[in-house]
Amino acid sequence: MTVMTDDDAAVPHPTGPREGSSAAEALAVETVVEYVSGRWAVDIVVFFPDSVVRKHIDTHPTKARAELSARLIKRAAERELRGPLNG
Repeated sequence: MTVMTDDDAAVPHPTGPREGSSAAEALAVETVVEYVSGRWAVDIVVFFPDSVVRKHIDTHPTKARAELSARLIKRAAERELRGPLNG
């Protein structure tokens, strides 16, 4: 377990794609909500020119909460694809 100190809070953390990321190559993003083992799972699907990547994000107790999470995740990912609005 990592413990954050006051010194860590002062260090700025980058918010863009990590070094070597293929985010610039992504074409589109979708989210999927599925009922799995009594909970609602949220996955993100990213489409690249030569492949598709699907990653499990989290599970939620209700479908409404999972759908809200999926919408927020998709909006954030789409902003990364489009780049800065004032750029």
